[in-house]
Amino acid sequence: MRPSRGSKSRRKSKLKTRTNKKDPLWVDGHRPRPMYVDYKDVELLKKLINRHGKIVGRRKTGCSSVSQHAVTQAVKRARFMGLLPFKGD
Repeated sequence: MRPSRGSKSRRKSKLKTRTNKKDPLWVDGHRPRPMYVDYKDVELLKKLINRHGKIVGRRKTGCSSVSQHAVTQAVKRARFMGLLPFKGD
């Protein structure tokens, strides 16, 4: 026979609650329509890429999917125009 497993009272709960992060692109609690991120706003875009030059994912930035697509497009445009590096330090 197989030994019985520990009861639920002995197990510790390992559930982590995820905090909702605020979308950095929203203005006064409202999403701008149409969603557009200015590729010339390098200070905002630097906050959304890491030190290697990669675009940071939605889970870390707190962006919605629509915002993240706009950020991705803006970063790619800024890279093409030479405002942001393709590769970090």
